[in-house]
Amino acid sequence: MGRSRFGRPAAGYRVRVSPTGNNDSAGTVSGSTAAPTARKRRRRRLLIVLAVLALLAGTGLSAGAYYVDSVPTPSDLELPESTTVYFADGRTPMAKLGTENRTIVPYPEMNDAAKQAIVATEDRTFWTNEGIDFSGVLRAAWSNVTGGQRQGASTITQQYARVAADLKGVSYSRKLREAVIAWKLDDKYSKEEILGFYLNTVPFGRGSYGIEAAAQAYFGKTVRRDAPAANQLTTAEAMVLCAMVKQPEADPDDPEGHPGYDPRRSPLARQNSIDRWNYIRDGMVKLGYLSADEAANLAYPDTVKPLDPAAGRSNLDRPTGLVVNHVLSELRQTEPFQGKPADYIRNGGFKIVTTIDKRVQDAADAAADLRRDTAPEAVRGQPKNWQAALVAVEPGTGRVLGYHGGSDGSGADYAGWYQDENGEARGFGQHPPGSSFKVYDLATAVQEKISVKQHFDSPETKEFPASGRTKGSPAGPIRNAERAPCQPDCALWEATVASLNVTYFALTEQLGTAKVIDMATKAGVDSMWANEKGNPRPKRIELRGHSGEELARHFSTEVGIGQYGITVQDHANGMATFAAGGKRADAHFVRSVTKGDEKILDEQLVQTDIGLDREAVNQLNWTLSRVKAAKLDNGWDSAGKTGTWQAGTSTTQNVHTWMVGYTGALAAAVWLGTVDGKPLKTSDGSYDVYGSTGPGPIWRQFMEQATAALKLDPDKYRFQEPAFPDDTPSPTAPATPKPTSAQPTATATRPTCDPGTCVTASPTRKPTPTPTGSPKPSPSRSPKPSRSAEPSLTPPPR
Repeated sequence: MGRSRFGRPAAGYRVRVSPTGNNDSAGTVSGSTAAPTARKRRRRRLLIVLAVLALLAGTGLSAGAYYVDSVPTPSDLELPESTTVYFADGRTPMAKLGTENRTIVPYPEMNDAAKQAIVATEDRTFWTNEGIDFSGVLRAAWSNVTGGQRQGASTITQQYARVAADLKGVSYSRKLREAVIAWKLDDKYSKEEILGFYLNTVPFGRGSYGIEAAAQAYFGKTVRRDAPAANQLTTAEAMVLCAMVKQPEADPDDPEGHPGYDPRRSPLARQNSIDRWNYIRDGMVKLGYLSADEAANLAYPDTVKPLDPAAGRSNLDRPTGLVVNHVLSELRQTEPFQGKPADYIRNGGFKIVTTIDKRVQDAADAAADLRRDTAPEAVRGQPKNWQAALVAVEPGTGRVLGYHGGSDGSGADYAGWYQDENGEARGFGQHPPGSSFKVYDLATAVQEKISVKQHFDSPETKEFPASGRTKGSPAGPIRNAERAPCQPDCALWEATVASLNVTYFALTEQLGTAKVIDMATKAGVDSMWANEKGNPRPKRIELRGHSGEELARHFSTEVGIGQYGITVQDHANGMATFAAGGKRADAHFVRSVTKGDEKILDEQLVQTDIGLDREAVNQLNWTLSRVKAAKLDNGWDSAGKTGTWQAGTSTTQNVHTWMVGYTGALAAAVWLGTVDGKPLKTSDGSYDVYGSTGPGPIWRQFMEQATAALKLDPDKYRFQEPAFPDDTPSPTAPATPKPTSAQPTATATRPTCDPGTCVTASPTRKPTPTPTGSPKPSPSRSPKPSRSAEPSLTPPPR
């Protein structure tokens, strides 16, 4: 069958179109009643030309020529399609992204209800007209010539042309361009294509664009014909939706008098909807879509979802909004999305399945959101400047199962950092880890075959000349934060439980700063913030891809007791590595990305052995499981470590407190501090906030609730007892410690001591927990960090 230059069948032939819009397989019939005769078509075109000429007389020939020469076609129109971010189950939405809430459904995949209802609503001659209501155009032209009132009807094709070309207003020039575009559209595209364009384009209210988004917004259903019948939009429901097209939203100047057609907006809007629904039903009968009996038995549906003030919002203001930031940042580093425009992902119509398990996320938000009644009693009802962050990682996979960087997803991220659309670092997630960093010292020790039963000289204070910590130095000697019953001669495991700084400074010096940093890097700490001379802000140092020897020049021996900031996310991943028996997997947020049936991206799970043998892992677990704050009440074997970092030179006020740890199935890190950098002060005026008393309860509640929600068997994740093959430790560590390769820190401290508890004073430099390129927190005041000052978990001797 021949075709004209506009893509239509050659003269005298036209495909017969049934009332449902499907092609009649019986073939084409010249001169049939289903299509206008050639004479009628020529007469209509003549009338259109006359109307156009009349309009040209009022708008100018030059404008008319411009419109004819620059007609956009649907192929030129890239409709923004919203991207949906899901939780790990792939079914529960986390957030909608994009400038418009739209999900495009190809015309053949739509059920007939939507197609029929929109034709009965907006253009009952759609299947037979030429794309233009020529009589309406002639009326508009006549009014233009005679100075009468502006008027003119629009077909579905004209309405689509108006949207496609972004034509606004009621001017004659707009009507002209609309008519020309519609005419050319009708010549180039099939009726089915045009109706598909229209149904995927027009607004339906509640922030929804296109029939599929509307079906979900109003009824929680779909127009896809391959969906289960119970989930598909019915004819009666489609009629309610199509009534919205006339006025999708209430008139902002008179919302009460002109509320539109959303039946849940007001009684008047409901009546408007019912009246128009009845009008559509009559049209359905006239067009043969419904019989008279079917129409009589059709009931107006009362199943429209309540009007949600947040309808159309992306949910990015929720805590999971921060997850979305990390998801987008992660995707921009992958080959399918690298170098794409900023809105490519948001408006690309993708389905992004994250690693976030909703059950774990709910437990994280319940425990770490201090404003909720679900937070542990120890941290509930405290001053408004208190802030917590929690990250949970699945051992062996690196999947981030829960992420709470703050209660406001559009605000500051206290758990990590990410890159925005411009490649700039954003977030507020680095904090000095204090004694919680000692887990990496301990892991290095057991890797080097230093038994946790080996004894170390552990006095209250000790000089370390190799690291510049002497009585005569500005920094002074190292002092313990607390006393322990084992002092002055403690096994490494006892010093771990008591968090003795002297022991761990000696251990770090013996091992070498490079090895400790190397262990932290291999375990999961990808970044650490170092102080630089002349720079008031700490600088983020990328650890990954560099050896410990290369990195050691940036850090002093104080790295072993947690002076340098790291993120909650990295710390959680380090714990996950230990929980997986020394097998590191990269922490990540994305499981898969698809678009329709096309698989765009899939996670690649890769493990790296960090070099801990089974005995080393068993000794690590055995030691950390003896930390009182890490013990769970639900039958799970658990391990962990607390940490504290002080404010300025104070010996009693803390700014950063930590609790990190793991079971065999779940690892998590919790930080508790303040949004303004001031010391943690309780509502009753006390400064007694430590890792065990602040983040400890948050960590324990989360771990117990999360493991219960995951319904895992704790017996499958038991720790193994270490063998202690060399169980004859010497009373002290080697007499001559290895000097560190690092230079003494520029942030020297001086010793201070209060009755019964000695601590190390703070360095003079003032780090701001913001990654390079991130905005300063507000307010910008940040106290100077101090040495680790975690109270002993073993009572001191009386």
